Amino acid sequence: MDACWSDPRHVLDVVERLLAVPRADLYELFTAELEKLIPHHATAIQTGDCARSPLAVAGDPAITEAVTSAELLRLSERAEGHAEVGGALLIDAVLAGAERRLVLLASARSLLVIVPEDPEPPAAALDVAARLWRVLSTDQGKRATAQTPDLLAGNLAAAAARARTITDLGQSWSTTLTSLLAVLRSARLTDPVARRTATDLAAEALIELKAVADRDQELSAEPASASFAALEDQLAPLVRHTHIDITLAGSAEDGLIPQDIAHTARAVTRGLVLAAIDRPRTTRIRASWRLGSQALHITVRDDSTDGSGPAHDMSGSAHDVSGPAHDVIRRLAALGGGWEVDAVPGWGTTVTASLPLGIEAPADIRPLDRLNPRELEVLAGITQGLRNRAIAERLQLSEHTVKFHVRNILDKLQVSSRGEAAALSFRR
Repeated sequence: MDACWSDPRHVLDVVERLLAVPRADLYELFTAELEKLIPHHATAIQTGDCARSPLAVAGDPAITEAVTSAELLRLSERAEGHAEVGGALLIDAVLAGAERRLVLLASARSLLVIVPEDPEPPAAALDVAARLWRVLSTDQGKRATAQTPDLLAGNLAAAAARARTITDLGQSWSTTLTSLLAVLRSARLTDPVARRTATDLAAEALIELKAVADRDQELSAEPASASFAALEDQLAPLVRHTHIDITLAGSAEDGLIPQDIAHTARAVTRGLVLAAIDRPRTTRIRASWRLGSQALHITVRDDSTDGSGPAHDMSGSAHDVSGPAHDVIRRLAALGGGWEVDAVPGWGTTVTASLPLGIEAPADIRPLDRLNPRELEVLAGITQGLRNRAIAERLQLSEHTVKFHVRNILDKLQVSSRGEAAALSFRR
C-alpha cells in the first residue's frame, strides 16, 4: 500500500475528488486511485444503481474481455453469504474463465471484484478499500435517485434495449442447449456415461442462463412494494415533526417497475407531498400509488381550502411553472408522463400523475431477423410447402430435429401455425 494512504489529508482529498466527479467518470477515477491502494491486474463492477450499464470492467483486456455476468452473479452470491458484508472478502474463485485470487467488495446493491497483483494484500489496504467503496456506493445510490430529467429517458431506453438483447441471446443459447439435450437424451446414442455427463452439463447451463436473466431483471427493475417502502423511508424524516396527518398507501398490485421509473415515482411523490405540506391550512394529506398494466399512477390529495399553492401551479406548462412543481413536471415530461390537478376552493387539492412503465424503445428488429441460419433454412422449406420429412432430407437432419426447429420458429415469430410463418416469410 502506498504510504500516502496513511495520511488522513490524502484520504479526505481522494474522497472529495471521487464524490465531485461526474457519475460517468467515477469508475475510471476510482480504479486509478485503487491501483495505488491495491495494485491489481483488473477490476469488474456490477451495480444495481445504473439501469443503463450495470456491468463495467477495467484493466488487462485478457481478463476484462472474458468477464461474464454469470461469473459475477456467482461471486455476488458468495459475497452475500459472507458474515462481514461491507468488508473485503479474499477468495479463490473463477473470473474470466480461470481460477484466480480475488478481492470482493460488496455493498447493498453493488459488487466490486479486484484481481490483485499480490495474492495476499495487506489487511490495512483491504480495510481502507472496503470503507472507501461503501462511501462511494452510498453516494451513487443517492445520485441514482436524483437523476436529472434529461438522463431519465436515455437511461430507460438503454435499459430496454439491453434487456431485449439479453432476451435474444437467451433465446439463442436456450435453443442451442435444448437441442443438445434432445440429442443427448436420444436412446440411439451409445456410451451412456458420456451422454449422462453431457446432459447434466447442458441442464446446468440452462439453469445458469435463467439465473443471469433473472439477475439482469433485478438490476433493472424492482417490485412495487419495495419501491414504495423505500419512499416511506425517505419521507419519514421529512414528515416526522409536522402537525399534518399524512397517510401513505402503496399499490395493491405488486408487479415490477423499471428502476428509473421507480426513482422518478419516488421523487415525484416526495415533491407533491412537500408541496402539499407547504400549502396554507393543510391538515391532512394522502399519497397513494396504483400500478396498472401500462402505467404507475400517483395520487396526492390534501384538504387545503384555498385552491392555490405549489400543487395548483402544476396546472401550467413546464415552461410556465417554477419552483418544486417545475421539477416534478420536468421529470414527468422526460418519461412521457402526464398529470391532472383538481383544485377547488373550499374542497382541497388532488394531483394525479401517471408514469408509463416503459418509453418508446428503439425500433424492434424484424421478426425474421430473430431466426438463426438453420431456422431460416427450415422456414424456407415451410414456405415452399414441404413437410418435416422432406425438409429433413434436404438439410440432412433428423425429422425430430426439424420438428424442434419448427417449434422454435413459431415461438420466435409469435405465430401459431406453419401457414402463418410462411405468410410472414412471403411478406418479408
